[in-house]
Amino acid sequence: MKNKIRNYIEQNKTVLFKTIQELVQIETVVGNEMVGQAYMKRKFAEIGLTIHEVVPDYEELAKHEAFVDSEIPFAGRTNLVGIHHGVGDGKSLTLHGHMDVVSPEPVGNWSVDPWGAEIIDGKLYGRGAADMKSGLIANWFALKTLIDLDYPIAGDVQLHSVIEEEAGGGGGALACLEAGFRTDGYISTEPHHFNTTISHAGIMYFRVKVVGRTAHAGLAHHGINAISKMYKIVAALEELNEWRAKNVTFDLYEKGSGQSVHLNLGVLRAGDWVSTVPGGAMLECRIGFIPGENRKEIKKLIQETVARAVVDDDWFRDHPPEIEWFGWTTEPWYQDPEHPFVQGFLKTAGDVLDQDVNIVGRASGNDARFTQYYNGMAGICFGPVGENMHGPDENVHLESVVEVVNVFANYIIDWSESARENAETSG
Repeated sequence: MKNKIRNYIEQNKTVLFKTIQELVQIETVVGNEMVGQAYMKRKFAEIGLTIHEVVPDYEELAKHEAFVDSEIPFAGRTNLVGIHHGVGDGKSLTLHGHMDVVSPEPVGNWSVDPWGAEIIDGKLYGRGAADMKSGLIANWFALKTLIDLDYPIAGDVQLHSVIEEEAGGGGGALACLEAGFRTDGYISTEPHHFNTTISHAGIMYFRVKVVGRTAHAGLAHHGINAISKMYKIVAALEELNEWRAKNVTFDLYEKGSGQSVHLNLGVLRAGDWVSTVPGGAMLECRIGFIPGENRKEIKKLIQETVARAVVDDDWFRDHPPEIEWFGWTTEPWYQDPEHPFVQGFLKTAGDVLDQDVNIVGRASGNDARFTQYYNGMAGICFGPVGENMHGPDENVHLESVVEVVNVFANYIIDWSESARENAETSG
């Protein structure tokens, strides 16, 4: 069967590439995913899947400990689940991908049209080409391959096309799982370069607000410059980041990302007129942390760092900085690498690719982390080779997508039939 699968994919890979192109050409920046979802709904229908639309319910989802509030309204936005029903009692599998992408701005930094989906030297360029529309289509094409070959898949296979992974996944992957669309195994097809990802860092967003006192620039000595005051906090957070980068490590993250933890100072806003002393400044940051650390400890660490930075400042004594936590908030995720789902996948992927497949962790987050909240559900990430995700000239190596399709088509069979084999052995 392995040869039949490979031959089918090779003979039809132009269809695979064209489908990725069509999806990349649809602008689906997070919050505006629905034209892309309509496209995927047509693709699900083409291969005869039972289609469900999952509408996120903010009030219900907000009760879940893993919920992340993206602050983007859910109105008019839905997730898609397409189900191919198995012919027996085999193990079930989810192949997951997200429709949303980050903004391509500044577009002037691109050498190609970010929505053009041009193919140059075997690479398909465009926003979301790697992260992760090629993964969405690889999932669909792997299942399409087995359906077109009339292979009797033993267990159910679910394809998930979700919204707002880039903003935390609260209304996307979590909504689908909470709606009951759960399986024995879950693969998120992120562009992880043929590595099997089983863990990622905890992630939290926070903002620091500082107030000053406005004055005319010609009388600046009567004002308190919020920018200048904020830089004491900036310096303290940069120092903390440097210390943690050297001293807080987790082997899987070092292997997968090169550095385990980061404290990124992402947004700084202050003032509104060049001739006015700014009366306020706001800094937004992202902090990552490893297994063994938790959200409560990280909050305390940031609060203490900011407090130390301003302890000797008379202005801050009466006008203390404010810290707010918002957006992404997740504990570290860790999937047991000895789980049969992981070990089975490593074997299938290694056989198909004819190479060892490494287990890694990542300092960035993904939707597979939600599986840890559901008993009996194992999760991993695996996907194609991509470059410049979230940056200019993002691209995916098309032949790597072909190999991902090969791996998934074979693993659908191997995983779904593993239950039957186990039952026969035990009998």
